[in-house]
Order: sequence, then C-alpha cells, then structure tokens
Amino acid sequence: MSAYKSTIMDELSVLRALKRISHEIVEKNNGSEDICIVGIKSRGIPIAEIIAKNIKQIENTDVPTGHIDITFYRDDLSTVSKDPVCSPCALNFDVTDKKVILVDDVIYTGRTARAAIEAIISQGRPSAIQLAVLVDRGHRELPIRGDYVGKNVPTSKSERISVKFPPYDQNISVDLYE
Repeated sequence: MSAYKSTIMDELSVLRALKRISHEIVEKNNGSEDICIVGIKSRGIPIAEIIAKNIKQIENTDVPTGHIDITFYRDDLSTVSKDPVCSPCALNFDVTDKKVILVDDVIYTGRTARAAIEAIISQGRPSAIQLAVLVDRGHRELPIRGDYVGKNVPTSKSERISVKFPPYDQNISVDLYE
C-alpha cells in the first residue's frame, strides 16, 4: 500500500492546464479542422471530453470525440490476465486523413501510448497522431513524448501519480504517493 505524499494539482490547476492544452492544440493545428480527439480508457476519456468542450468554446465547432481501450494492443497482455476484458472502441468517426489527438492522464514508460497508436492505426490511416497528457512523470522506455503536457512531474520509480477524475473518482486532482 502506498502512502499519500502530496497533491500536485488541485481541480483549478488541472482545469487551467487542460484549457492551455486546448489552446495549444488549436494553435499547432491552425484551428480545429480535420482534428479528432480520442481518450485512452479510462481517465483519458473525461480529459478528452473536457478538451473537446474547451475547443468548442475556442473555435465554436464540434470536434469528433471518442475513446479506445488499448487492452489487446498491450505488449504485456500475457502478464496482465489470462482472460483480459476489452471494451469496444467508441469511435463514431473515421480517423483516416484526420489529425488524431490521443489523450491520456499520465505518460510514464510510453507503452500505453504505443499501444494506443497501434489501436488508432487499426481503425484507419490518420494524417498525424499527436499525444496530449495531463502529467509527464518521466522514465520513458520507448521514444515517445507528449506533444501537449499539462505538467512535468519528475518522480522516482517508487513513487506513483494518481489522477482523479469523475466519474471514476469524487473529485479532480493529481496526487503523489510514495
């Protein structure tokens, strides 16, 4: 059992970071045309929805938003479970020739992002895939980085970052555990 160490981001700072990320996405892509937002299950989903709402406020346009489950694309699937449960992708749009913004709560080794890229490519051939993460904690094992990062939090390998978001949690925060 890990012990609570500190709150790194409270609700206001999380929402502020997501607003900044939303502006950066619009700026880097010269608007919102041809972009779609895909949250990585589970806490990437509500984060993706907030980014989509922010972009709607900024650009006055709806951005296609969905989510993916990367379970079958993991490189450690055999160590996770004998009978993994996989939720279906919820993409009601074609990713072909789109700029896909993958959204996750934390980037650590890069393996989840790699699996998500594979899952997206299995759905079509996007023109680009960009990664937005709320927290980058370092310790990459693969050459993957976030294009949009809410906060860089250098951690030791023994520490753990916990992102809390409804509907999975009662509040919004980013906490550090030892």
